[in-house]
Amino acid sequence: MRPSDADIWAWLDQVPDPEIPVISVVDLGIVRDFTWEGDTLQVAVTPTYSGCPATTLIALDIETALRDRGLEDVRIQTRIAPPWTTDWLSEKGRTSLEAYGIAAPQPSGGPDRCPLCKSDEVERISQFGSTPCKAQWRCQSCLEPFDYFKCL
Repeated sequence: MRPSDADIWAWLDQVPDPEIPVISVVDLGIVRDFTWEGDTLQVAVTPTYSGCPATTLIALDIETALRDRGLEDVRIQTRIAPPWTTDWLSEKGRTSLEAYGIAAPQPSGGPDRCPLCKSDEVERISQFGSTPCKAQWRCQSCLEPFDYFKCL
């Protein structure tokens, strides 16, 4: 008997992003959908950018999570079109990022406040952060540096 769609989404929502473990691959918006082709569950994944080094690990983690729940035939399909956008982040994901100390992307192209002390006095240190999808910022109030998840 096939699991329900709700069960599959719940299982996928338990798979953390390997670079930012406080956010799931579902809340990150990279799991686009899944479909059944006969007895094979096909999961469509869009990486945050085409050269993301975590893509292979994410696919393996998704496949492992589903197999651990009894699904024997799982296929991960990488989709690069349309390209991933930070608009695909869920509200839960945005909240998780901020609680972890990473400013969630804003339409303005920069964080509107420090994720640590909530001050709106922030400055960019570098367009490049610990991973290609993040930039380094600093709070001018608490003086702490923090990552900003760049809008893509």
